[in-house]
Amino acid sequence: MIWLLNTILLPFLSALLCLILGQRPRLARIASVVGASLTFLNSILLLNATIREGYISFQGGSWDAPIGITLIADVFSASMVCITGVVTLAVAVYSIKDINDPLVKKHFFALFHFLIMGVSGAFITGDLFNLYVWFEVMLLASFVLVTLGGSKDQLEGGVKYLVINIISSVLFLAGLGLQYGKLGTLNMAHIAQKLAVTDDAFFVNSSAMLLLVAFGIKAGLFPFFFWLPASYHTPRVSVSAVFAGLLTKVGVYALIRAYTLFYHSQFHVVQDLLLWLAAATMVTGVLGAASHFDIRKILSFHIISQIGYMVMGLAIGTSLAVTAAIFYILHHIIVKTNLFLISGLIMRKSGSSHLYLIGGLYRMAPWISLIFLIPAFSLGGIPPLSGFWAKLGVIQAGVDSGYYALVITSLLVGIFTLFSMTKIWAEAFWKNHPDADKPHTMEQQPNLPLEPSLVAPCVVLSLMTLAIGLYSEPLFELAELASKQLLSPDLYIQHVLKQSL
Repeated sequence: MIWLLNTILLPFLSALLCLILGQRPRLARIASVVGASLTFLNSILLLNATIREGYISFQGGSWDAPIGITLIADVFSASMVCITGVVTLAVAVYSIKDINDPLVKKHFFALFHFLIMGVSGAFITGDLFNLYVWFEVMLLASFVLVTLGGSKDQLEGGVKYLVINIISSVLFLAGLGLQYGKLGTLNMAHIAQKLAVTDDAFFVNSSAMLLLVAFGIKAGLFPFFFWLPASYHTPRVSVSAVFAGLLTKVGVYALIRAYTLFYHSQFHVVQDLLLWLAAATMVTGVLGAASHFDIRKILSFHIISQIGYMVMGLAIGTSLAVTAAIFYILHHIIVKTNLFLISGLIMRKSGSSHLYLIGGLYRMAPWISLIFLIPAFSLGGIPPLSGFWAKLGVIQAGVDSGYYALVITSLLVGIFTLFSMTKIWAEAFWKNHPDADKPHTMEQQPNLPLEPSLVAPCVVLSLMTLAIGLYSEPLFELAELASKQLLSPDLYIQHVLKQSL
C-alpha cells in the first residue's frame, strides 16, 4: 500500500521542496533529480507488487468503497506509473541544462513535479470525480509550463491549449454529473456494477458519448486534436518532451479504462465509432506531419497519428488487440519523449528546428544521427525495433477480426510515418547546411556544446527502445497480463467492493 500512496506523495513533496528552493537554482535542480529518482524507484516497486498481488488498493478516510475515495493499481495502471517514472527521471536530468536559471526561479521544477503528480494520480484513482480533479491539476500545471517563457508563440499556443482543455473538462464534468444523478455513485467499480444491469439505453449512450469526447480531446483524437500541434512545439524542449510522452496517454488511458470497465457490457454502442475515429486520427496525423518542415511540428502531428493505433487496439477489443494497444502505449511514451529530447540537441547544434535552415549534422555530430535513427525508425515500425512489434500486434489483431480496411490504412500510415522520419534525416543530417558555401556565416552557427546531462537521457531511452525491440517478450507478457485484467472487469469490481460475485 505504501508504494501506492507514494505515487502521489513523492511528486507532491518534490514539488514542494523545489518551490521552497526556487530562488536557489542549483539546489532546485538537485532536489528535482533526487525527487524524480525516488519517484522512478517507487514506480518499479509498485509495478512489482501489482504483478505479484494483482490489485493494490487504498480507501481514503478508512471508509469502505463506494463511499470512500479509492486509490487502486492494477498491472495496467502500475505499468503507466512506471513508464511515467522513466520519463520523469529522463526529463529531470535533461532539464538540468535545458532550463536556465530565470526559468528555474519561475518555479519550473515545482510545476514539473506537480504535473507528474497529476498524471500519476489519474492513473491510480478509482473514483471518477477524482479523475476529473487530477485532470485539472494537470491542466493548471501544464498551462503555466507552456507559457513560462512568455513569448508570443507560447502565449498563443497556451491559450489554444487552455480553451480546448477547459471544454474537455466541462464535458467530463457533465458526463460524471449525469452518471452521479442517475446512479448515485462516482466510484468506478460501483458505476461499472450498476451500468451492467441498467436498461436505460439513452442514459448509457449519452454518458458514453460525453466521456468519449472529453477523453478524446485529452488524447488528441480526431477531430479534437487541433490544439496539440498548435501548442506542443512552442515551450522549452523539456516541457514538450514530457507533454508528448505523457499527457495524451492519460487521455488514452482514460478511454481504455472507461470502455473496458464502465461500458464493457455495452461496448458495441461505441465500437464502430471508435474504429472510424482511429482510422481518421491515423490519417490526419500522418498527413499533417508530411506537410510540415519544422521538426517539432512534425513530431507533434505524429503524436496524433500514433494515438490512432492505440485507439485501434481498443476499438477491435480482442485480447490480442488490447495487449497490443498497451504495448504500443508503453513503447510510444519512450520513443516520443526521446525524439523531442533529441530535437533539442539538434536545435542546440544548429540553432533552429526548421528543416530548411539546418543541415550537415551527420558530419558535425554523427552520434546524434545514430541516437535519432533508433527512435525514428522505431516510430516508423522498422524491425527489430520496438515500434515494429507494437504495429505488428495491432495489425495482427485487425486481420484476425476481419477489419481489413483498417489494417490497410494502418499500413499506409506506417509508410508515411517512415517518410516523415527519413525527411528529417535527409534534411537535418544528410544534406549540406544551406550556408555551407559561406564560411563566415557557418562560423556564426550556434554549435553549442552538449553537456552529459543533455545527452545521457537520449542515449538511455534509445537503448531502451533497442532493448525492447530485440527482447520484446517481457514487455509483451506484461501487456498481456494487463489486458487479461482489463477484460475481466468483475475481478476489479470484486476487489474494490469486497464482495463475492
